[in-house]
Amino acid sequence: MKVTQALLGEHAVFTTLFTHLETRIPQADSGAELVALGAMLQSALASHAQLEDKLLFGALEDVMDTRMGPVAVMRLEHEQIEGGLEALMTQDDVTAATRTLLQVIDTARSHFAKEEQILFPLSAQLLGDEVLETFGERWASARHVIE
Repeated sequence: MKVTQALLGEHAVFTTLFTHLETRIPQADSGAELVALGAMLQSALASHAQLEDKLLFGALEDVMDTRMGPVAVMRLEHEQIEGGLEALMTQDDVTAATRTLLQVIDTARSHFAKEEQILFPLSAQLLGDEVLETFGERWASARHVIE
């Protein structure tokens, strides 16, 4: 399996999680509840982002300009998502925490769309199937997937 296919599968799981959270967040009774929801999301997204960084972004940066372009945008958005989740951890106000967490989800949805529509096809062009398959094996190993 190509790493882009594996990451796309993870995106599908996150999309379901985002939809659930968007329903649950407005019902939260406290900032602590929102922080707990954000911490769960932070843990899951961090693992996904680390694998993208390690397996895909670095390889793309080896063959294209690192100062601008899709990979630079992807890295910036990872930082924005991480920063939003870190900011959430210190918010006591339910309204502010709600706004922050929903903004993180919106940024992540947009980020995934860019990866799926731009970065993954570009990866296929620049890196080729063989490299993406090798990275897919590394993804499976990191995820402890039995093939």
